[in-house]
Amino acid sequence: MEPIKDHLKENLDILFVGFNPSLRSGETGHHFANPNNRFWTILYRAGLTDTKFRPIEDDKLLDLGFGLTNIVARPTRNAQEITKEEYNEGREELKKKISFYKPKIVCFVGKGVYQQYSGRKDVSWGLQVESVVPGVKDFVAPSSSGLVRMKLDEIVGIYHELPELIRILL
Repeated sequence: MEPIKDHLKENLDILFVGFNPSLRSGETGHHFANPNNRFWTILYRAGLTDTKFRPIEDDKLLDLGFGLTNIVARPTRNAQEITKEEYNEGREELKKKISFYKPKIVCFVGKGVYQQYSGRKDVSWGLQVESVVPGVKDFVAPSSSGLVRMKLDEIVGIYHELPELIRILL
């Protein structure tokens, strides 16, 4: 299964970074395509989009100033299948992407994604005190996976901080 295409351009307001594509995303070629994934619902309910996008519309996020990528490109059944080598390679590749494209905010869709990226163990939700790439704000949000046990309203509340953060940074 081939990796799915990143949606990137320079100076994005937010770059969303997931663990890696699901098998469904790998099959369809679209981000967050698993029907149990709540990413598109979360963006809409948090006020980041005016409508609930479908995975096949993932490229339209660029028009809103949002991009999509993953720390590991290989689609898997779950994040436990990702190897240490893939994380090491993905971490360096992601740092290069962030340094080149310079989004205002990088939103890590899952605490574990940020822990793998930053090497930090103690991570809180929301804006991080210190970013990995200078000049880019790191923001940690819960995973949108249907397996996450947090209530959807709680997750949406954390993502809801992003529109205000964008307004402050613009």
